[in-house]
Amino acid sequence: MSSAREIRQAILSAPFELDTKGDDVPSPGTLYLPPAHRKALSLDGSLVVGARGVGKSFWTAVLSDDNLRQQIGASVTDLAHAKIWVGHAAKPDIQHYPDQNTFKLLVDRSYDPEIIWRAVVIRILGNIIRRPVPTDSWEITVKWIVQNPESVARLIEEADAKLAAKNHFGLFVFDALDRTSHQWPEMDRIVQGLLRLTLRLRDFSSLRAKVFLRPDQLQPSTTAFVDASKLMATRADLTWERHDLHAMMWQRLINSPKNSGECMRAIISSVLPRESLWGEGPVWRLPTPLTSESPYQRPLFEILAGDKMGKDARRGVPYVWSVSHLADGHGLTSPRSFLAAIRGAAEDSYARYEDYPLALHYESLKRGIQKASEIRVSEVAEDDPWVSRVMGPLKGKNVPVDYGEIMEGWSQKFPDGPQSISSDRLPPQHALQGWNGVRDDLVRLGVFTIRSGGRIDMPDLYRVGFGLGRKGGVKPT
Repeated sequence: MSSAREIRQAILSAPFELDTKGDDVPSPGTLYLPPAHRKALSLDGSLVVGARGVGKSFWTAVLSDDNLRQQIGASVTDLAHAKIWVGHAAKPDIQHYPDQNTFKLLVDRSYDPEIIWRAVVIRILGNIIRRPVPTDSWEITVKWIVQNPESVARLIEEADAKLAAKNHFGLFVFDALDRTSHQWPEMDRIVQGLLRLTLRLRDFSSLRAKVFLRPDQLQPSTTAFVDASKLMATRADLTWERHDLHAMMWQRLINSPKNSGECMRAIISSVLPRESLWGEGPVWRLPTPLTSESPYQRPLFEILAGDKMGKDARRGVPYVWSVSHLADGHGLTSPRSFLAAIRGAAEDSYARYEDYPLALHYESLKRGIQKASEIRVSEVAEDDPWVSRVMGPLKGKNVPVDYGEIMEGWSQKFPDGPQSISSDRLPPQHALQGWNGVRDDLVRLGVFTIRSGGRIDMPDLYRVGFGLGRKGGVKPT
């Protein structure tokens, strides 16, 4: 068996990155497909919903890369014949889709958002059948679509027929729709327009769209159109069970470079029966028995971190504790937070507990939670700056806390009400409903939970990073 120091180094060298932000292609060794995500990636999974950090941009990058898509082809067989184009993503690409300023100009000039999205699709389909489409600007393309409805209809039908003749499917992938506007009413219209187009494309035999949305973007207003229920029936949620998170971690560990990967594969070989070993290849595959919780995942994690979160088991079991303390207010843990916590625990163990007999010290696991919380809070500050602003007056308080005390702190900081919270991104979604609306938005985001009696509580994932305390809990940073 490898030493704790070798295992620790293997964890630190593993490909734990998850946030591609549309700039980088994920490493092949990072691909683990939870069973619940198969519907999300299939051609008929048109509507995919997931919170921050669950893999929306990751899967967008995977789908758009031919080599990576082949890796998951055995699990999602209909992707084998798919031609995939990205219709919107976090990375700017003005040639292939409008940016935020262009969207604003077009919407302000009263163009229907569905027509704007249709322009994105038409430019791509025009290239497939070598039919010229005006592309001098997005407004010129949109105007041409409005003025030539019959030509547009023929173009789509011809492209559909050409794809069908070759036994291909055309799939348009849309992600990062929060980048289309910094005003909720405008973004809701843009999202609804895309969903209407997505539904229309389902009328064709070989054309589909896949839309990745945050939960707060899927509002009654965005699905208020005829036959929206047909689209909602295709919905798939990107959720991760505890065994999915551990399987995803081990998939990355066994693909650590050189000796580190050998170290982690040897650990698995020491626990799994011989007949369960995987075949060797350029990318190592996780053995099937490790994709479920029993009976191997917990003993494997105990090799890394032991079976107690202290001197006895009353303080928790690391295998369970490391996931449950990273859950948001909805009880969901993201792979990004889990990986950040494990890497943070390895770094802390390396710095503080070099002679500890296990790779991950239980106190380091707690500091790993602190690290993951800091990362999540910084991500929130980037995506929803208003959250950091309203959490500022609460720093130093202990939860659970009376809502009246929270509202008093907000009122002192923002005497003109929630609408005065400045932001260059999307503001609180329900700011017009006063502080109760802000509280409810924080509940929807999983930052707050409401206890019986109306007291406000917070999961450690946010509480620690925002600097709030809890009696007996992980200390805030």
